[in-house]
Amino acid sequence: MASIMTNTSAMTALQSLNQTNKQLSITQARISTGYRVAEAENNAAYWSIATTMRSDNGALSTVKDALGLGGAMLDVAYTGMNKAIEVTKEIKNKLVAARQPGIDREKVQAEIDELQNQLLSIAETSVFSGENWLSVDSSATGYNSSKSIVASFSRSGGEVSIGTISIDLTTSELIDTADKSGILDKEDTTANGGVTYSVLTLDISSVMDTDEDLEDLEQMIAWVDDGLLDMTTAASNLGAVKQRTNMQKEFIVALMDVISRGVGTLVDADMNDESTRLQALQVQQQLGVQALSIANQNTQQILSLFRG
Repeated sequence: MASIMTNTSAMTALQSLNQTNKQLSITQARISTGYRVAEAENNAAYWSIATTMRSDNGALSTVKDALGLGGAMLDVAYTGMNKAIEVTKEIKNKLVAARQPGIDREKVQAEIDELQNQLLSIAETSVFSGENWLSVDSSATGYNSSKSIVASFSRSGGEVSIGTISIDLTTSELIDTADKSGILDKEDTTANGGVTYSVLTLDISSVMDTDEDLEDLEQMIAWVDDGLLDMTTAASNLGAVKQRTNMQKEFIVALMDVISRGVGTLVDADMNDESTRLQALQVQQQLGVQALSIANQNTQQILSLFRG
């Protein structure tokens, strides 16, 4: 039936053209943004997952920074410990040299004094970001012998958890001004002379060549050697923690990349597909416009029926 009130062909052509324009708009948006799922309305489930994972990736980036900061603190403490070991070795060498009868021990002590001052300087200046792990005051408010470095962030069943790497400072403290329990200020007393000393305070200037004094000197040498062993163990522990920190940082970086790829799989647009679809839709749009134009011309043909 030919009707001037209802143009069925034009209505069908218009619906088809509108649908094509809608698909074309979606494809153009994907090409412009690079996302297949840019908003929740595109795919609520994928958008929700991607948003959560991006948030977690941001937290992992902060964990990476925390590991870098913790690694720097460990580097400072490890460097200070190594330097302290070198200086303490020199003190031990001087003491061994002073064991030789007839040597001027006052001059040897003058050298030891400077080495002791250097040890004190190393311990007090091994500071990073206000933290000193070699020289402490265990009586200070807020003191904690256990330090922790944020090492991980994870989500399970909607619950988040933070993992840390713990460091026990009691094994690496060189000086504790509160109770003298550090490796360098820990005290001993000579068996014969009854002189109390530490690596930082020992004094051999008054040591004579008597059997008792030489025995006390050998005791000092053994005490310094014990300190060296303790510092070597402390340096090994710090090095092991530093290695773990570096490995964890590398893992966090790799994990962030994997998460980014996973999110991309969910929401990124495939530009090869979108470019092909764009060309096809542009052709469909042109054909739809042509079809609508033809359908609109059908009503003009009715006028010919009333012409004489």
